[in-house]
Amino acid sequence: MTLPRTTADVLFGHVVFEVESVDRMYLNVYQPKLQYGGGVSAFFVGHRGHKYASSVLMAPITEAFVANVHHFINARGLDLLSFGKGEDKDAIAHRYLAGFPGTDGVLFVGRAQEKAWVFRTQKRRNPATGKEYLWLTRATLQVNYFYFYCVDEDFGPFFIKFCSYFPYGAKLCINGNHWAQRQAEKAGVGFTAMDNAFAAVDDVPALQAICDSLGEEHIRALLDKWLRILPHPFTEDDIAAGYRYDVSVVQAEFSLTQMPGKPVTGRIPGADDPRQPRHRAPGQDQPDLRPPHPQRPQAAHPQRVPHPDRDGQRDPGRPRRVQENQGQAVPQGRESAAH
Repeated sequence: MTLPRTTADVLFGHVVFEVESVDRMYLNVYQPKLQYGGGVSAFFVGHRGHKYASSVLMAPITEAFVANVHHFINARGLDLLSFGKGEDKDAIAHRYLAGFPGTDGVLFVGRAQEKAWVFRTQKRRNPATGKEYLWLTRATLQVNYFYFYCVDEDFGPFFIKFCSYFPYGAKLCINGNHWAQRQAEKAGVGFTAMDNAFAAVDDVPALQAICDSLGEEHIRALLDKWLRILPHPFTEDDIAAGYRYDVSVVQAEFSLTQMPGKPVTGRIPGADDPRQPRHRAPGQDQPDLRPPHPQRPQAAHPQRVPHPDRDGQRDPGRPRRVQENQGQAVPQGRESAAH
């Protein structure tokens, strides 16, 4: 029995090099102390000195953050785009990246409405005293997100998006292959780059070592650098009090680049057979040398079976009723004795 060949069987012996690397990583950027009601209350009461924690106190922070974003855009002469539902953001980023002359900077800023987990204030009543009090609860709201599409000299193109509502979570998207390309260039490892891979490499072990070295410290350094550049809602006093963004992995993709050498094909049946017709059907000047297709013998029906409603020549005969004879279960074609 001959088994079909797999992709691994076809590539075996024909792969010039292979490199395994982190591909895309989608990371959650969040404030660990502001993920629960008690932490939010400690932020407003214990840290900022308010008498109580309420969503009313969140509005001025949001307004200041949005104003800082617009000031950042105007000061740098950036475009602010409003993303529509289902719009291809990557395609837009590629267009801006093609015209970007530098290796480090902001390409443009985008804005889109998306769902987010936020804190809201709810009035509750003490069953013992009957007095009302405020209680922080988590809810889902449709809020604005600001996308900052940037280019980093170490990571290449990436984006980070900030929620415009408390507690102002963010998402960071990076590409490990782009990071490896820039590190290989700095290390003097020759390569031919593809959009998201390597087409040729001079020193494969050195490149693989670079890909394997991508770690948490590089991602944190990227985030800390751009938090100092981009506007975000938290002040220097907040950061000094321990309200710092942390990072966790939401989704990670890994790539295995296998670059084959010269294409190799097997013999194509009939390709070297001069008797086989090529690109045209056999005609008078080109006889058909293919063997005739065997025809299945068709046995003649012993007699014509007419349709009772479509054959006007059929003699309907004497009509019969179901159970015409005593004990007869189904109508018969001829007279028969009862069982």
